[in-house]
Amino acid sequence: MTFQTFDLDPLILDALRELGYENATPVQEKAIPVILEGKDLIALAETGSGKTAACAIPVCNKVDPNLKHIQALIVVPTRELALQYATETQKIGRFKEVKAFALFGGEDMDMQRAKLKGGVQVLVATPGRLIDFVFSRSIDLSKVETLVLDEADQMLGMGFYEDLEFIINCLIHDHQTLLFSATMPKQIKQIAKNHMKDPLELTLISNLPTPENLKHQLTFCSNPGQKREELLWLLKELNPVQCLIFANSRREVEALYRDLKSKLSAVDFLHGGLDQSLRSVITNKFHRGKIRFLVATDIAARGLDFSNVTHVVNYHFPFEKETYTHRSGRTGRSGRDGVCVTLVTRRELSKVGELFKMLKREPEWLKKPPSGH
Repeated sequence: MTFQTFDLDPLILDALRELGYENATPVQEKAIPVILEGKDLIALAETGSGKTAACAIPVCNKVDPNLKHIQALIVVPTRELALQYATETQKIGRFKEVKAFALFGGEDMDMQRAKLKGGVQVLVATPGRLIDFVFSRSIDLSKVETLVLDEADQMLGMGFYEDLEFIINCLIHDHQTLLFSATMPKQIKQIAKNHMKDPLELTLISNLPTPENLKHQLTFCSNPGQKREELLWLLKELNPVQCLIFANSRREVEALYRDLKSKLSAVDFLHGGLDQSLRSVITNKFHRGKIRFLVATDIAARGLDFSNVTHVVNYHFPFEKETYTHRSGRTGRSGRDGVCVTLVTRRELSKVGELFKMLKREPEWLKKPPSGH
């Protein structure tokens, strides 16, 4: 289905053409008409399915650019996702002159207030900073027509349930509510029951736990002390266009970065301990292809759309199977080919069978597998 099929403003269609959007993904095909009709929606959609655009396209279509107040409020779990969402919305609404803005902590509040006074129609915000602005009476949400909760399960997992309840209760007038999530925990059902009007439920999670175009490979390190050497061999062998390398701690991320920087070019690192402005710079550079190898904690495992990532490497075996799914989902997005390689030590061998059972795949070993595998 092409975007011309939907009843969209010609200026939105022009922007989509310029962005190279041709055919709608399944989540866009199902969600866009529902959102345009003004109905409440709960959409279960996996990462990389195109749900940011599925929401941003109809939201921009509905916005009246002549009115300078906030017409759509999009609440997301992280600063990086807020920036990504606002940038995508700005591009889609460009010819229509829709103004989008990302509001998050770590930035000067006076500058953010000035931006809001200048006229913002689509506000993308993290819960904490949004509540700061509500308490200081620096924001007017009385004319919000569409409320979006994106990555809702992640926000709940981060302890934002009460914050979300507070934000929803600020919108006492009639409005549309859209909820996007990868899973459906009890608290999401509770939010839907308490605050949504006969929401349409769309389940767009495929039965396959991982797309066919995403390869899952393993490489065995008999001696944990050889992992750095193994990683370097792997990166030279794979020759990725762009690669995300996941480690389980901030300390290990920095140590790995120092090691790789001395041997490879275009290397950087990302974790939650970095200053927000620096995190934004690094994320932006990675988006633009200025960084080839990004070493990161799981801050980069959800929400962010790094569409040019050809390879993901798990330097450390993830603690949870769900974490593996989110990490590997950073590549092989929107139908592109991708590869996820995990370094495995002897003590992690017992977890391999369980992981590949979930993936419904046979383990694929690079080089010679350990005996019995």
